[in-house]
Amino acid sequence: MNIELNEITIKELHDGYEDKVEEGVVGYNGKLDIRPRYQREFIYDDKKRNAVIDTISKNHPLNSIYWAVKNGGGYEVIDGQQRIISICQYVEGDFSINNKYFHSLQPNEKEKILNYRLAIYFCSGTDSEKLEWFQTINIAGEELTTQELRNAVYSGSWVTHAKIYFSKRGCPAYQIGAYYLDGSSIRQDYLQTAIQWISNGKIENYMSKHHHDPDAKSLCNYFENVIDWIEKTFIKRRSFMKGLPWGLFYNKYKDEVFDSSELEKTTSELIKFSDKIKPKGIYEFILTSDPKCLSPRTFPENIKHRVYEKQNNVCNTCKKKFDLSDMEADHIKPWFNNGETIEENCQMLCAPHHYEKTTRQTRILRERLKIKEKKQ
Repeated sequence: MNIELNEITIKELHDGYEDKVEEGVVGYNGKLDIRPRYQREFIYDDKKRNAVIDTISKNHPLNSIYWAVKNGGGYEVIDGQQRIISICQYVEGDFSINNKYFHSLQPNEKEKILNYRLAIYFCSGTDSEKLEWFQTINIAGEELTTQELRNAVYSGSWVTHAKIYFSKRGCPAYQIGAYYLDGSSIRQDYLQTAIQWISNGKIENYMSKHHHDPDAKSLCNYFENVIDWIEKTFIKRRSFMKGLPWGLFYNKYKDEVFDSSELEKTTSELIKFSDKIKPKGIYEFILTSDPKCLSPRTFPENIKHRVYEKQNNVCNTCKKKFDLSDMEADHIKPWFNNGETIEENCQMLCAPHHYEKTTRQTRILRERLKIKEKKQ
């Protein structure tokens, strides 16, 4: 990794400054991508923005700024975007400080600002070196998200197209997938989620592989296929569908044939027990048949201790003595038969007999809900 310190005046930085709105923001004689296309919009509030100008006016040092040296020439801002935009907007006359616009300053005051020297680090190296370094220096101001850092490292036509689809307010990914995804499109959460799904969690590997692709159509098509699969498989939208790893479900189960009407009946039946289970786990349970996904309520430690003492430290099935750490708290009447998580419905079983009972009850639950057992 090569990191070179340079001093650049505000006059040089502002030269060629242009805010193209959705097309991005450029400066430094057109050689600097201040805000590449469809990246995060300006988020400094007035107080932070004004503090930047006040620091410069008093000739106090401003925190260091970092630019990535792009392979094809030019630079891209990694850290300092909000400060740079604040500076350029002030020189452009977009806002005033203490009712004074830049154009209304005295000539010597203007020169003082334009001749102010910014400490800029030019960073160049391999993709992995840059990502590691950017994560290290991303500790001040409005921190970049991990995906924003990745976008900077793997900048190019692929990232640009991916941002158009996943990262703009009201972007296509938002329009079809907002009901199922957590986070914000403009903070790159949607893009990160889509890459995480298609790569099974190997985001950097996927972006490195597609770094120089002319577009991100394959990722966009994949995302559309995931959303289409969700809506054909689970025909009714529910609030707790949001934030589930739908792409990972799609990767594993897309080729299975499901009866969507039967799945809806199963979902409705399980929702009746939403006070005893985790609703978000319903869909994963339906797909995997693993009851752990439902996270049924467990007994608190005080109940476990009291019941253990009442049973004289013995398993309620085999009647052998065990340490408390080798026993499990069991619902005598299971949750799907409306068993409550109260002391009167608790018994302590040794681990083998608890597993045996849990397996038996899971089989009963699957049969009741007509869920076919899956291999884990």
